[in-house]
Amino acid sequence: MKVYMKEVILSTKKRMEVIKITEHVNQAVKESGISDGVVIVHAPHATVAILINEFEPRLTEDYVEWVRKYVPVGVGWKHDEIDDNAYAHIASAIIGPSRIIPLSRGRLLLGTWQDIMLLELDGPRSMRRIVIQVMGN
Repeated sequence: MKVYMKEVILSTKKRMEVIKITEHVNQAVKESGISDGVVIVHAPHATVAILINEFEPRLTEDYVEWVRKYVPVGVGWKHDEIDDNAYAHIASAIIGPSRIIPLSRGRLLLGTWQDIMLLELDGPRSMRRIVIQVMGN
C-alpha cells in the first residue's frame, strides 16, 4: 500500500464562509500516483468543518444559516467566557473536521453535484491547514 500526504494552506475572509477545495484534493490524488484506495481530507482546527455536498451559492449560504440557527452565537455558551467562539467549536464538532472519499481509477467517487468544501466558522484566518492523505495502490 502506498501513502501520499499533502498539506494545503488557505486564507479565509469572513467569520463564516464556505470554500470549495475539491481541486486541491484532485491535485493531491494526481500527484500521489495512486489509482485505487481512499482519500482522507482533514482540517486540524477546532473551528472549521469539512463538507461534501453541492457547491452552489444559495446552498453555501444555507450551510452558514443552518449553523447560525442551530448553534447560535452569544446564547450563553460557557466557552464564550474564554473566547467568543463557542458556537464555532460546537458546530465543528457536530459537522466534523474530516471526510473519507473512495478513490477508483484515479478519480474521487463523488456524486455528480458533490464537491469537497471547507466551512470556516471562526474567521477570518490567514492560515487554515488542510491535510490530504491518499492511500491505496
